Amino acid sequence: MAGSGLFSPAPYHILSYGTLLGTTFFHTFVGGIVSFQVLTRPQFAALMAKIFPIYFSMQTALPVVLALTYPATGTVLGGASPSGGIAGVMDPVNRWGVLVPIAAVFLTGLANLAVVGPATTQCMDERRLLQKKDGKKSYDAPPHSKQMEALNKKFSILHGVSSLLNLVSFIASVVYGFTLSSWLD
Repeated sequence: MAGSGLFSPAPYHILSYGTLLGTTFFHTFVGGIVSFQVLTRPQFAALMAKIFPIYFSMQTALPVVLALTYPATGTVLGGASPSGGIAGVMDPVNRWGVLVPIAAVFLTGLANLAVVGPATTQCMDERRLLQKKDGKKSYDAPPHSKQMEALNKKFSILHGVSSLLNLVSFIASVVYGFTLSSWLD
C-alpha cells in the first residue's frame, strides 16, 4: 500500500487521534467518575493533582502531532487537501472539519494546562491551609468562614470552567473523528 509504513505520517496520525480520543473519553466518563466514587476527597484531590498536568499536556501536545502528521491524501468535506502537515490543516477546504476541531482541542488543553489547572491547584492549596486554620473541611456541612465560602465558590467556578473546556475538547475530537471517517468512504 502506497504511503503506508514506518516513514508515513498516516499511522502516527491515526495513533495520535486514537490516543487523544481514548484518553479524553476514559478520563472524562470513566476514570474520573470512578475515582471520585471510590477515593476519599483528599485521595481524589491528590490523584487528580498528579493526573491533570499529564492529561492536559496530552490534550495540548496531541493536536500538534495531528497537525504535523496530517495526511496529504483523502477527500475532506468535498475537497481534496493539496498538501499534508500544517499546510493541509490550514487549507481553506479543511477549515471546519480539520482546523477548527484540532485548534479547539489544542486551545482548550492549553487553557487547562497553563491557566485553569494551576489556578484550581492554587485554590485547592488555599482551601487546605484554611481548613487547618478553621478546623473544618471545605466540604463539611455549613456554616463556613467567609474566606472558605469565597474559596469554595472560586473552586466551583474553576472546576466548572475546566469541565466545560474538557467537554469542548471531547466534542471537537469526535467532530474530527467524523472527518477522519470520511476518508474511509
